[in-house]
Amino acid sequence: MSDLDTLYRELILDHSKHPQHFGLAAEEGASATSHQRNPVCGDEITLRARVATDGDTIRDVTWEGSGCSISQASASMLSDLMEGITRDEARTLIEGFREALRSRGQLELDEDVYGDAAALTGVSKFSARVKCAMLAWVALEDALVRA
Repeated sequence: MSDLDTLYRELILDHSKHPQHFGLAAEEGASATSHQRNPVCGDEITLRARVATDGDTIRDVTWEGSGCSISQASASMLSDLMEGITRDEARTLIEGFREALRSRGQLELDEDVYGDAAALTGVSKFSARVKCAMLAWVALEDALVRA
């Protein structure tokens, strides 16, 4: 295992043990909640996106859930990444994340763009784990349509 793989594994474990933005914020203004479940492994995420009064900027993303370290770390990383960006920027990030995770290791996420979530690039090599990593991203995509 390379040093980078070890670093990424440690980053994923750290986010799963110390999740960011865990706990649903009060539903107010332009906000929407999405609950997603992976029936294959039992991972569950309930995510709330709150949009600023301008109707376009994501104020914050909070979440609650249970499941494997990949699903929990992914939700934590996503919630850090989305604060203060526009809906269009979020959609672009979600689509890029989806494309990289479906690439079976052919595409890497740019750490400058995806921050800690770039550590999930390696998940694409394990098709059974892609849904775990995608769960929170699908929940945000759904919530943004509703907000």
